[in-house]
Amino acid sequence: MAKVTILGATGNVGVFAAHTVSEIPYVSDMLLVGRPGREDFLAGCCRDLSDSFAARGTDVRLSYSTSLLDAKDSDIIICTAGVPRRPGQDRNDLAFENAKIVAETAETIGRTSPDAILFLVTNPVDVMTAVALKYSGLQPRQIFGLGTHLDSMRLKSLIARYFRVHVSEVHTRIIGEHGDSMVPLWSATTIGGIRITNLPTFSGLPAQEMIETVRTSGEAIIRDKGATVYGPGEAIATLVRTILRDENRILTVSSYIKSEIHGIGDVCIGVPARINRDGVFPVPLSLEEDEVTGFRESVKKIRNVTADVMERLEEAR
Repeated sequence: MAKVTILGATGNVGVFAAHTVSEIPYVSDMLLVGRPGREDFLAGCCRDLSDSFAARGTDVRLSYSTSLLDAKDSDIIICTAGVPRRPGQDRNDLAFENAKIVAETAETIGRTSPDAILFLVTNPVDVMTAVALKYSGLQPRQIFGLGTHLDSMRLKSLIARYFRVHVSEVHTRIIGEHGDSMVPLWSATTIGGIRITNLPTFSGLPAQEMIETVRTSGEAIIRDKGATVYGPGEAIATLVRTILRDENRILTVSSYIKSEIHGIGDVCIGVPARINRDGVFPVPLSLEEDEVTGFRESVKKIRNVTADVMERLEEAR
């Protein structure tokens, strides 16, 4: 059984993640952490969630706090805290503003919860993963971000719809930045175990249109309804469940790589990783030439943004 803490629990994603994560049988305790001054909202969330627990028969001890110190002894700490993206705003526009929040948070977690796994959702998630890794002092396996997991699921859904198959029959991945420079791995995409490029109908697949849909999906949702909530919330629960059940599944998340992909590394970015109770372990893989080129470009972009944010953080401290 495990204790899960959600930081930024007064935000849209944090609240819904609390609901989805509470459904995982391995979660015995859940702590919702929000900003000072939001105690009434947090109390209301706890009452509302407790009612839902009673209705579905969930036995989770639920509490709230405005102090990160209460996250002590957490097995997993989910960080959704930060300034949300506004319509028309690029994820990287949030970088420095959110990095200040994540750096301070990570330092505290490193001191008080040295055995926890820290799961970043705050955008831009690849940069925030790097910031958390540096300032927490935790091991790379203990730090990961939502990365391109949700992007991969979005592409999976589009492919299933196009080929008129159940979504479980489709396996695909997007690596690189959770953003414009993301790289689809068509070489690793299968339907019913058959490589997608071996299907005669692949030639008519609107691949570029699909990737553009995935790239702009978050922006479109924010423009239409104000925030992305249900997709991230369910994706968060999937990853938490994978850890707590010690599943050793390979999912695509933002993680620190040394040189696992064609010698490219020293960056936090979306890559396939084996995930279990001990943390996140990037999987070495070989890509097609065009995929390597795209991944190098994505890494270069994220590395530059990360370096700029780190420099500004050090100047501000």
